[in-house]
Amino acid sequence: MKRQSILSNLPITDLPLNTSRNSMNADPLVGFHFSVIFELLPVLSMVDTRFQSVSGLKVTMETEPYTEGGQNQFKHNFPVRAGYQDLVLKRGLTTDLSSLSMWCTQAMENFIFHPANLVVSLLNENGNPVKAWYVSHAIPISYECSDFNAEESKIVIETITLKYNSFKEIPIPSF
Repeated sequence: MKRQSILSNLPITDLPLNTSRNSMNADPLVGFHFSVIFELLPVLSMVDTRFQSVSGLKVTMETEPYTEGGQNQFKHNFPVRAGYQDLVLKRGLTTDLSSLSMWCTQAMENFIFHPANLVVSLLNENGNPVKAWYVSHAIPISYECSDFNAEESKIVIETITLKYNSFKEIPIPSF
């Protein structure tokens, strides 16, 4: 069955509408159980895949305005290119040896950059991915530790900010 766009008679997709993954009754996904896995970085500790938060999976379309002669009510906006927000990873600081921290240190201190690809996955209650995004060509652009304060008993948070070229959703097979 083909779905039709409201604005035109062009078909949107040929995907079936009544599968469990495309069901209109599917519950929204929760964002508290996830993992981040870097390609080609050795996992020296599980701390390299566990984060408190991940933000920055955002793409926006840059546009170029065009003023049409004789048209004073509006300007046309033509799409130019996609722009991607920085990816921000936060986690509790530990004493574990971390290949991710060494990768950041090599870039920040020695100015040796090795772009990395990574996969951000939302996980179900069994730890299996239900949605995943492939982030390509990421490099560290910022590394930060939260403030130390003798008057508060807070966990020290390590924040790593990455610049990346693009991301795309990875299809997850349903079983």
